[in-house]
Amino acid sequence: MIKSVATILAGLLALSPAIADPGPASRAARKPVPATDYRARLPQDEVIYFVLPDRFENADPANDRGGLTGDRRVTGFDPTAKGFYHGGDLKGLTKRLGYLQQLGATAIWLGPIFKNKPVQGAPGKESAGYHGYWITDFTQVDPHLGTNADMTALVTAAHARGMKVYMDIIINHTADVIQYRECTEGTPCAYRDRANYPYQRKLGLRGKPINSGFAGDAVRTPENFARLTDPGFAYTPYVPAKERTVKVPAWLNDPIYYHNRGDSTFTDESSTMGDFSGLDDLATENPRVVSGMIEIFGSWIDRFKVDGFRIDTARHVNPEFWQAFTPAMLDRARANGIPNFHIFGEVAYGTMDPGYLARFTRVDKLPAVLDFGFRWGVTDVVAGNKGTNELAALFDGDALYEHGADTAMILPTFLGNHDQGRFARDVRRLNPNASEAEVLARVKLGHAMLLTLRGVPTIYSGDEQGFAGDGDDQDAREDMFASKVAVYNDNRLVGTDATTATANFGTTHPLFRQIAQLARLRVAHPALTRGRTIVRARGDTPGLFAVSRFDPVTGAEMLLAYNTSAKPLTSAIQVETRSTRFDTLAGACAARATAPGSVTLTIPAFGYAVCAAETR
Repeated sequence: MIKSVATILAGLLALSPAIADPGPASRAARKPVPATDYRARLPQDEVIYFVLPDRFENADPANDRGGLTGDRRVTGFDPTAKGFYHGGDLKGLTKRLGYLQQLGATAIWLGPIFKNKPVQGAPGKESAGYHGYWITDFTQVDPHLGTNADMTALVTAAHARGMKVYMDIIINHTADVIQYRECTEGTPCAYRDRANYPYQRKLGLRGKPINSGFAGDAVRTPENFARLTDPGFAYTPYVPAKERTVKVPAWLNDPIYYHNRGDSTFTDESSTMGDFSGLDDLATENPRVVSGMIEIFGSWIDRFKVDGFRIDTARHVNPEFWQAFTPAMLDRARANGIPNFHIFGEVAYGTMDPGYLARFTRVDKLPAVLDFGFRWGVTDVVAGNKGTNELAALFDGDALYEHGADTAMILPTFLGNHDQGRFARDVRRLNPNASEAEVLARVKLGHAMLLTLRGVPTIYSGDEQGFAGDGDDQDAREDMFASKVAVYNDNRLVGTDATTATANFGTTHPLFRQIAQLARLRVAHPALTRGRTIVRARGDTPGLFAVSRFDPVTGAEMLLAYNTSAKPLTSAIQVETRSTRFDTLAGACAARATAPGSVTLTIPAFGYAVCAAETR
């Protein structure tokens, strides 16, 4: 039986720190609370929790080795090494749904769960596919994580709690199975471009005539690609005998469906045609690959009724693929009674540049992308001590997205993740002399921005327990259950004396309590989920940043103010002239405007305030 959102919120409030009553006027503004049917909620109504299942909870030790026998080079299992499977599984995640609900999460972004190549890498440099990005079988759950039945159980249990489940999917590449005869094992293969290694060769040009008559990119038709019969236009690919049928569906075993041009430099044409760190790069311009991937991932919607896809390495796939794939997935979801299926692509980028991200919503026609601009903007301002005008520039860039601010509102925002590293690490790295109290205050300020500003807030597993990590990638993938990895267990967590050597599922950590409070505040107020944004205050040094957001039905104003400096501040902030009285939802707010259109707030160092204007 599916519980109502109201029932869920009531139960959660009883288990968490008290939240100030916003008063009768603001309570009235809650009427358009997200629908009781979780499927009717819009993407921006969610609070997402991102988790790598292998690193979350181990409820079934019987699947730790994925049914394989041997040492870690065969099974991939070594709970003492950061680059191998540790034992977390889907049953463990199902077991901890109550914990996630206490945190305030309404949607789970599930790291890739498809069957992976257990171990790959040159001898002595092996690591395991615990992260899920080295897929061999696109049709089943990796045995290290459980079974397809366990996936059904997880989605069913989450939906029963009114929570959504988003899958992390990969289309750009598969596991590293295809080898090149020109390259020895463990040796990178330099990218070979189309100018020097074209699909067509005439007799005498580098040896032999192949693919005669193939028109390349000119006409992307099945008939045209059928004439491409030899995959050796750049390198000579082959599949080792023991892996010739390892990929599922079977068509994925044919090298003709891959680019086979060597390692990407992540620039120019190699960005979409090169192998991502040696992984087999699919020829996503081939109509057979397009139709095959539509069927693969449409089947996951049909079978498990998931609520959305996060798309890995989306910028490394040609735009035409997404222009075909995205509407096909949305149609498949609607046919399964899922009207608000959320698709967002990973467009990894290292600076606060909304224009770069927006291109993928305009050209590639992706409905949304992960908001790397938000990640870098908050990092620069809260951890890096830049002026708050950088955040203003971030929101000015919302106009660049397809459909403008409406699209910006559904971009998943985040502070750190399994690839980029954790926000707490950034705070410490950029403020080496800061006290632990200051580090915690800055981290809480970043989360306050995440949970109150536009976008869909995404919490990375462990951040709510003060995980800080040592770096990015494997160094930011700590276990939530008791870890046996020495380089994790010697980490200094934020806001606690605990370590990762013990399980971290408590609900008393100051970050857990703050996130839980603000998450419930967010879903209770449409201004914070669906409201438009007006920047009210900015500066070219650390200090005040303020915005107003507006209830989309009543028009009631919500004033959000943040102090990014190490000193308290008092400042007048512009508001609507009709906003004359305010309720305090977080921090400290003035009860009344100081003059029509102006209110004065005092905010402590690295503090924030959430102030709801009463409506008349």
